[in-house]
Amino acid sequence: MTLEDLGYNNELAEYREANNLGSFEIGRVISEHKDRYTVKTGKNEFDAELLGNLRYTATDRSDLPAVGDWVAISEYDEDKALIHALLPRKSIIERKAVGKLGQTQIIAANIDFGLIVQSVNRDFNINRIERYLTICNASKIEPLIVLSKVDLIEEQKLKELLIQINERIEDVPLFAISNQTQIGITELKSELKTGRTYCLLGSSGVGKSTLINTLTGKDLMETGEISESIDRGKHVTSHRELIVLENGILIDNPGIREVGITNSSSGLEITFESILNLAQNCKFSDCTHINEKGCAVIDAIENGDLDADAYANYIKMEKEKSHFESDAQERKKKDRAFGKMIKNVKKQRKLDKY
Repeated sequence: MTLEDLGYNNELAEYREANNLGSFEIGRVISEHKDRYTVKTGKNEFDAELLGNLRYTATDRSDLPAVGDWVAISEYDEDKALIHALLPRKSIIERKAVGKLGQTQIIAANIDFGLIVQSVNRDFNINRIERYLTICNASKIEPLIVLSKVDLIEEQKLKELLIQINERIEDVPLFAISNQTQIGITELKSELKTGRTYCLLGSSGVGKSTLINTLTGKDLMETGEISESIDRGKHVTSHRELIVLENGILIDNPGIREVGITNSSSGLEITFESILNLAQNCKFSDCTHINEKGCAVIDAIENGDLDADAYANYIKMEKEKSHFESDAQERKKKDRAFGKMIKNVKKQRKLDKY
């Protein structure tokens, strides 16, 4: 295996040379366990930890490595290494951090494509697909929609779901697959490209780990049986992990229960482009598209030219984005106040000393 098989490219090589990192090995983070990382190079895998300076100069969690990141390392013992530097990211997938005011959580870094996996049974939710689309669009990565477990429903029902998605979501590749019967697997495999990174996004039990096993032809990931009571697979994956295929790189994820929207204005604009285009014809430039007279969006809903459910989902995510931005401003205000207090305490201690 080479670094290029892991996604290494000319941009990373140029940065490495320009920043005098030539004496270090370069590797990619394939898994993360609290403060330790598994880093893969072209020839080896290392149990790696951060150099102290890198850890203590980080201002928040986003300054530390995540799965998919490229890092400069030095080996200090057999299969053990220190991480000296984090190379620039070309993209990150992130969501709102659960239970943390105005903060984000990095799902993975240096992604080319987002594989949005939804099972066609009880998990199917087109609003959730639009949420994942918004995350992908905000990250400037290409989305692919994968409908899994199509063997569990009748052919007519599958056709109805495909029509429903195509009416709401345009110009996004859509694959209907079954890991059990192999339907659609050949088509999906043909879409994967060597050296490109694909991040699997979806809820617990939709078949992400089983899909990885199918694409690799090996039982790399532990999978759970479908529960008869809830009609979905059991949650198995507990951490993010990068897997290298012959024709691509996959990043598996634990099931995401809450797909929180951050300050992803560009993501919403791309996902709901039809709504934004209609809004340009509103009577008032500050139209909220809720109850104003002369609102082109409301008119389109009443005329049947715009899907009411898509509109409701857009409004909900727009409100979440506004709340997140407000929370982020409040957190920054508190951080500044705390920083000022620490500065004053240090100043007073210095005065007291003399």
